[in-house]
Amino acid sequence: MNRRKLLSLLGIPALLGSTGAAWAAISRSRNPYYQGPVTENFNGLVFTDGRPVTKGLADVLKWQTSKREREAFPERYPAPPQDAPPASVDGVRIVHLGHASFLYQVAGLNLLVDPVYSQRASPFSFVGPRRVNEPGVAFDDLPRIDVVLITHNHYDHLDIETLARLHERDRPRMIMPLGNDTIVRARIPDAAAEAHDWQARLALSEAVSVTLAPSYHWSARGAFDRRMALWCSFVIEATGTKIFHVGDTGYHDGSLYERLGAEHGPFRLAVLPIGAYEPRWFMSDNHMNPDEAVKVMLALGAEQALGHHWGTFQLTDEGIERPPAALAAALAQAGLPEDRFRPMRPGLSWQA
Repeated sequence: MNRRKLLSLLGIPALLGSTGAAWAAISRSRNPYYQGPVTENFNGLVFTDGRPVTKGLADVLKWQTSKREREAFPERYPAPPQDAPPASVDGVRIVHLGHASFLYQVAGLNLLVDPVYSQRASPFSFVGPRRVNEPGVAFDDLPRIDVVLITHNHYDHLDIETLARLHERDRPRMIMPLGNDTIVRARIPDAAAEAHDWQARLALSEAVSVTLAPSYHWSARGAFDRRMALWCSFVIEATGTKIFHVGDTGYHDGSLYERLGAEHGPFRLAVLPIGAYEPRWFMSDNHMNPDEAVKVMLALGAEQALGHHWGTFQLTDEGIERPPAALAAALAQAGLPEDRFRPMRPGLSWQA
């Protein structure tokens, strides 16, 4: 069995893993998604967030084939009742759709972040991480969507079939980091997809703007395109409210979030991943755990936080209820009340 097929069957394209820029250089002489000048975060072939690449294919295979303490998800993990959002909201209302997907209703605009309505976070319909609960808002109950924000191209964040359904229904503006627009247009040629570098600030309306910010992560749709598209977080600003949204990130030494807090904060809300973090020897580069998420909330100067990236797709080894339990322990250790950082489930909402 060749390496690409093995990785696909293991679900690696939809998981974390490492960057493998060497494979990309061997298999392609140019980046298929993005061609641009060399910059601080692009070396002409792949993107970087400034950290050394510490994990490779051997580490992926070691994790997948070694004796592991893996707590399997249940077949079904019931969620709260599905939400029925209004057509629009003057203030800010956020609904968790499951895993890393959210509906933001902000100052009259309807935004989706990393919408995934497929049954699997995978390039295949028959294998890969399968959802154990339904989206927090049924697709047909979504209001008209004005803007879609994509943080990066992993299958649990960029679901091309969901984007195709949204395009057919609403023709939304789609905003994403560099290179990801090529992936979208390969499936949806006339999509209103636009790609930007970190620090780009874009007006969504007279009252709402979004800024692409860095995070500690990586990208891939397969085995040979590691880091060939950029990844990001988003700063969403509306009158009187500023929100920091992270799709995926490692913690590293925390200095990135100290800097982003100083540059863009303080924030009314931080929306942060708290799941897919075990085993730490492999996952810590690219996925923070709940203890680190609490530190990021504080570094950003956020009044409150919502936790996501848990409880829908099993990507890693921790059990389905480990993230909220670990988050509660981390908050207690920090002397913070549990309502300061809520672990979200599909259908739950937050309103300012």
